[in-house]
Amino acid sequence: MIVDIIAAVLILTGSLLAFTAAIGIVRFPDTLSRMHAATKPQTFGMILVLIGAFIKLEGHPDGGMLVLTGLFTLITAPVVAQRVGRLVYREQALGEKVVDEDDLAARNC
Repeated sequence: MIVDIIAAVLILTGSLLAFTAAIGIVRFPDTLSRMHAATKPQTFGMILVLIGAFIKLEGHPDGGMLVLTGLFTLITAPVVAQRVGRLVYREQALGEKVVDEDDLAARNC
C-alpha cells in the first residue's frame, strides 16, 4: 500500500516536471532558454517517472531496462544540450540581450 503511494507520487511529480518543461519550450523566447527547459526539468521528470515505475514493478526483469533508460538519458541530455548551444552560438542565432559576456569569442569557437 505505501509502496503504491510512493510510486504514484514519484510518477505524478515526474509528469508535472515534464509538463512544465513542455510549457517552457513553448513559452520561452530564445533557443538557449528553450534548451534549458528541454534538458533540466524534463530529464529530472523522466528519472522520477522511471524510479516510480521501477518501484511499482517490484523485481520484474524489465526493471533493468528502466535503469538503462535512465542512465542513457543522464549521459546524453547534457551532451545534446551542449551541442545545440554551440550550434546556436556558431550560427549567431543568439538574441542581442541573451548573453552579457561572450567567453567563446576569445577562443574562436
